[in-house]
Amino acid sequence: MKTIYFITSNKGKLSEAKRKLSDIDIEVVQRNLGYPEIQTDTLEDVARFGVEHVQKRFNHTFILEDAGLFIDVLNGFPGVYSSYVFRTIGCKGILKLLEGHEANERKAVFRSVFAYKEPDENPVFFVGECHGKISTAESGDHGFGFDPIFIPVGDTKTFAQMDVGEKNCFSHRGKSLEKFIDFFKKQ
Repeated sequence: MKTIYFITSNKGKLSEAKRKLSDIDIEVVQRNLGYPEIQTDTLEDVARFGVEHVQKRFNHTFILEDAGLFIDVLNGFPGVYSSYVFRTIGCKGILKLLEGHEANERKAVFRSVFAYKEPDENPVFFVGECHGKISTAESGDHGFGFDPIFIPVGDTKTFAQMDVGEKNCFSHRGKSLEKFIDFFKKQ
């Protein structure tokens, strides 16, 4: 079994990754090393900077992930600033920003970028997306972040109304992890 460190403080992300990667004999161990999230336009840039920061002080195989919620009618906001926006205005703030917008104006996409880094190797990046819409009210007790207000295409429930297995079938993080799994199996 291969051990890969997941550089995150987020227990929800850890749980989703452990569930997905357990099928291919990867043990995921959390390391809360933290890294600065730079102000930039893309999640890939944030993840690349995170890898550069972490590899200077941690010489083990690791993954890290950056994700964001991009809402069409808000020109992609909160996007790369999703973590900050969640901490400051939360789901209620996003719902307030969308007041008066009809269902067809609430399109959104969750994006995830995983970076995989082996010592002395270049990082490899895996991108996943989940299209959906923003609900009109918070619903559900599972998940984290904006899960209570995001409904994926093909379902009527929010991510927060789904268990981890069900969410992984739809989620941006699940899709980027699937790409990582395909890559890992070919190694």
